[in-house]
Amino acid sequence: MNLRNRLGRIFCLCGGVRLSQCAAVPRRAEGNSPHLHAPSRSRSGVTVSRLALCVVVLLAATGCKTTRPPESAWHPEEQLSKVPSYRDYEPSRETRDRIMALDPERVSDKDIREVLAGAPAPRLITIHGGLLPLEGSLASFADFLVGMGYPRASVKNPRDGSAAFGYYVSSEKLSGVLAWYYEREGLRPILIGHSQGGIQVVKVLYRLAGDSAKNIPVWNPVTWEAEERCDFLDPLTGRATPVVGLRIPYASAVVSGGLGRALPNQWEMNGKLRDIPDSVEEFTGFQKGLDALGGDFLGYGPANNYKAKGWACVRNVRLPAAYGHTNIPRTSHLLKSRQIKDWINNYRPSGEPVETPELNVTFDSDSSHILWAADVWFSLKKHWVLELQRLLRAHPSNV
Repeated sequence: MNLRNRLGRIFCLCGGVRLSQCAAVPRRAEGNSPHLHAPSRSRSGVTVSRLALCVVVLLAATGCKTTRPPESAWHPEEQLSKVPSYRDYEPSRETRDRIMALDPERVSDKDIREVLAGAPAPRLITIHGGLLPLEGSLASFADFLVGMGYPRASVKNPRDGSAAFGYYVSSEKLSGVLAWYYEREGLRPILIGHSQGGIQVVKVLYRLAGDSAKNIPVWNPVTWEAEERCDFLDPLTGRATPVVGLRIPYASAVVSGGLGRALPNQWEMNGKLRDIPDSVEEFTGFQKGLDALGGDFLGYGPANNYKAKGWACVRNVRLPAAYGHTNIPRTSHLLKSRQIKDWINNYRPSGEPVETPELNVTFDSDSSHILWAADVWFSLKKHWVLELQRLLRAHPSNV
């Protein structure tokens, strides 16, 4: 029995669940969003050491069941049709000119509605932590993005409609997925990770930088199988390009570190989590105080700061300690207020390597987690425009 199955069985025992009630822990190559359902009751005779073990396993466990549908439910051709292709994007000359004239640092709501509407956007790959509420938070974030004008097709997984991958999905597979999407969609994908998912984001960046292997297969996210090639056709140059060496435009990790570093699947990142390789152009790391789960030294101090190993642009943002670790990406409620949406669209980060944004505005609705949402939304809009402009420059006669 491998370590992951052992941990899954231990977790079920710690929670007071009979082994017969637990399905096998999903394999790494299985679906994207295995869920964890932990019993709420505890036994009176549980020792302190056993409780501590349960906490660690609770963070690590991939779940006691998987939501993957039966194979008969898969229709690859239908699912493939949900993935946009840059070859099908034929903007008018006027639209092309308006896109090329956009300022990536100042993308307004009007720009989104009148210029970017109907245009493809970078594929967003989000990675959640180990528990169902964490995945639910990223599902809320996906709804927020769609409500702000980001294309739904660029947020949802075409295979099963899910909004996030699990942190336990192989970093090599995710690297291959990024190359597959870029080859088809013409826009380099974006990575965003929450909690342990943020650690996995950095791990993927190291895979793309050639940290563990010189050859990584292209991985098809629709069939969920490796393709017999380690190169993809760069849509801008038409040349065969290795997966290792791909640079993505933007990546982000929020509340990643802390106790998550103790888990066996994250040990390799203990010495390099905060060092960002050159496989990404821009990276933002978010931390908050009083955070034992995702912050080193409870989230305080320079130990939490990310820094570039080379030329990557790296920013660090300190979020309010009042933000809940598991709920930071839960942001769909922000769509209820026009005032809040306008504030988010007008938000501009300072651009400093380390910044602590403050909210000095009283809104007419719940504004929890607005600082994280606004900062990420700013970066997504920016790289949406930059990637589109990059594609249009490479294909000037595609209309």
